[in-house]
Amino acid sequence: MRPTATPYSTGMLGNSAPSERGRLESIQSSVDTFTTGILDRLPVQSSWDCLELGAGAGSIAYWLATRCPAGRVVAVDLDTHHLDAGRATNLEIQQADITGEDYAPGTFDLIHARYVFCHLPDRDEMLAKAASWLSPDGWLFIEEPYDLPAAHSSSRLVQRILAAYQQTYREHGADMTWARSLPSLLARNALTEVAYSGNLGCMGGLEKDRWAPLINRAAPALLDNGRVTDADLAEFAVLLKDPHFIDIPQITISAWGRRPTTG
Repeated sequence: MRPTATPYSTGMLGNSAPSERGRLESIQSSVDTFTTGILDRLPVQSSWDCLELGAGAGSIAYWLATRCPAGRVVAVDLDTHHLDAGRATNLEIQQADITGEDYAPGTFDLIHARYVFCHLPDRDEMLAKAASWLSPDGWLFIEEPYDLPAAHSSSRLVQRILAAYQQTYREHGADMTWARSLPSLLARNALTEVAYSGNLGCMGGLEKDRWAPLINRAAPALLDNGRVTDADLAEFAVLLKDPHFIDIPQITISAWGRRPTTG
């Protein structure tokens, strides 16, 4: 199914924006090691068929294609122009709205999604649908952000910027606290061996900062609605270079479960 226009195909997070590649790569560089570390703990087989929902710039799809050379990896996104089908012969790129897809039950041995479900209007129902696509003994692995309260930052500037950022996402239909329900939802959809972990998202600390590209990507929307100013954004860029500033604005909650073999 071809994708329809949504705020995440043409709007604030549309893949066609010039800065979107930088946002995607900043996410990959900061969380891929955590994601692949969990995948390494699952019994991934070389013959597995995998589905990557919301593949973004493709790093996890490429990793799975290397890990499952005798299987296949289907990488799905609303806009696939950041994906390279030539990276692996067992990689299939599919441009689609995942909410309109209906794969046959038992199609995939592993389904992974990162920072996707929180943007969907019917995220609980989509999780149930994804669980139905698993083969017996297949794994569903979902990772989503959990925003900590903006008002709890030690910086008044960051309080303003994060409050604006979080409010703008809410207005685009995202729920940045839904991740807390992930373990329970996996269990309620008859998955077993449910487990979960968390990855702290650092802001500042003089490391390569994930938040500069994220805020820069959202800046036009934040400025348009008047919640922040150009001066705020300039001050924020300086703050991120301050060795004494470190904040934790968000936690990535990762949860996974197995579809049991039917007897």
